[in-house]
Amino acid sequence: MIVLQIVIFMLIIQNLSTDPYFNLAAEEYLLKNFDEDIFTLWRNDNAIIVGKHQNALAEINLDYVQKNEVKVIRRLSGGGTVFHDLGNLNFTFITNAKDGDEVKIDFKYFTTPIIEALKQLDVHAEFSGRNDLLIEGQKFSGNAEHIYHQKKRTLHHGTLLFASKIADLSAALKVNPLKFEDKAVKSVRSRVTNISSHLKYEISVDEFYKMVISYMANKYEDVKFYEYSTLDMFEINKLADEKYKTWEWNFGYSPKYTFKKTSKTLGGFVEVFLYVEKGIIEEVKIYGDFFNARNIEEIEQALVKNKHNKDAIASVLSNYNISEYIHGATLDDLINGMF
Repeated sequence: MIVLQIVIFMLIIQNLSTDPYFNLAAEEYLLKNFDEDIFTLWRNDNAIIVGKHQNALAEINLDYVQKNEVKVIRRLSGGGTVFHDLGNLNFTFITNAKDGDEVKIDFKYFTTPIIEALKQLDVHAEFSGRNDLLIEGQKFSGNAEHIYHQKKRTLHHGTLLFASKIADLSAALKVNPLKFEDKAVKSVRSRVTNISSHLKYEISVDEFYKMVISYMANKYEDVKFYEYSTLDMFEINKLADEKYKTWEWNFGYSPKYTFKKTSKTLGGFVEVFLYVEKGIIEEVKIYGDFFNARNIEEIEQALVKNKHNKDAIASVLSNYNISEYIHGATLDDLINGMF
């Protein structure tokens, strides 16, 4: 039986960046390029963070995301999709396996310090299910883990909803589950709450941030505060540019899926079926009760081998007079019918 031991050396990094691309890249950089155990606390401006194995398009409200300029980023760990805003804190533990033990998934071990920290504010949280923290039966923290076997290191990270805009969270993740059929695990929507709603006295998110950092600094032995060097910043930004900002990682990494949607146009009903692999459209079928002057198969064939992405599809379809293929329909009608 593997016994997890108290960390005897830890770097604490107060990451003040709110750029989600940088922050997700920083986690991977720390995991793969450092040898010390690490605790870091950080915040993201509005972003949807998708689990590594999920279909990004199936997890988000695309119209809301585009209208509100919410960034969509795939993380290194599995699990479900979460919404981040500046009212939410994110904590990350990166630890080494102890005394030759193998690394393993252990959510309770890494969330216990958070539960203990909240007790300092007279907030009673509990671990529930496979990876959640609850207050009075409501979820305020979802957690995920990734194992880096090459160095026997575990990355554990979780959300801490403190004063998050719950309505924005719900709107950003709202999607019609009937539109997609795939093998990716759908995020389980839970009743959520903010930590601030359960405090005996009011504190700001910045004060909460400092409290958590202070608790962790006192909990572990031989703590050292660390600031990113110029080289660290360069490498993290490079990783963000080359991976975490790319369509290929955030959407193209999605599993195989079929997309279907029926929409109503002035020319009648249009039903679109797409088969997508690694974010690339492999097959298209368009059905409906519409009339047409030209063969709809020309449109179907033109879309094959293109990204399932609005800009990419718009670029292809702009070469066609859509009303000749679907009488009464517009370019926007057909594009919107594919998302």
